Amino acid sequence: MKEPNSVGRMWSLYRTGGFTPAIASMFGAQNAQHMAQIRNMNREQRGISAHETPLESLEIVVFDLETTGFSPTNGDEIISFGAVSVRGGVVMEEESFYSLVNPQRSIPPAITLLTGISNEMAQAAPELIQVLSDFMSYIGKRILVAHASGHDKQFLNQALWRTSKTNLKHRVIDTIMLAKWLEPGLDQYDLDTLLLRNDIPIANRHHALADSIMTGKLWNKYVEKIVLKKNIVTLGDMYAYLSQY
Repeated sequence: MKEPNSVGRMWSLYRTGGFTPAIASMFGAQNAQHMAQIRNMNREQRGISAHETPLESLEIVVFDLETTGFSPTNGDEIISFGAVSVRGGVVMEEESFYSLVNPQRSIPPAITLLTGISNEMAQAAPELIQVLSDFMSYIGKRILVAHASGHDKQFLNQALWRTSKTNLKHRVIDTIMLAKWLEPGLDQYDLDTLLLRNDIPIANRHHALADSIMTGKLWNKYVEKIVLKKNIVTLGDMYAYLSQY
């Protein structure tokens, strides 16, 4: 009998044993475990609702990515993940998440100058699937917050699909949307501008964790304004107002 090729073995295992054994046959047990972890975390996120949760007690995760460029469809890759939990109006810096990622490609000199991440540092870092699995475990079922989230969501979804054939199921709140609602008419809504306007010290910009921490502090400032000045109490109320913008 002719020996089946690797793809044939994978499909045979998928039919008889499911996703994880099939992937393990192609990519190895460790990567299969990471893939299963990522897919399970996304599956558990479905149906999670925090609409009735008061904004002041909501626990969220603020995250940021550094990348080799601006287009994941043209070969740019994630080079670091940063994230921090915000709970009860406190940025929990001691519970933060940070990791470099090996992008399997060279980092442009301009990106090294901007982020401080060199090719040597990246080459010694874990592979994307391992960091992505750790990141998904860290965020759990919590709502995500990011500044200018379109960039980060694009890279994150590309990474999730490429490694695990899944997309991000978590809701992501963009602090730019909050800024345009609470501080209308500004010429710019970049992070530096908003930090300065809200008296938040700027330090170590374009480091994924530092940017996450500063964005977490900005989130807290905005929650105070939303509750005190807009008389909005719950997450659901805030979503209703944001849907108008």
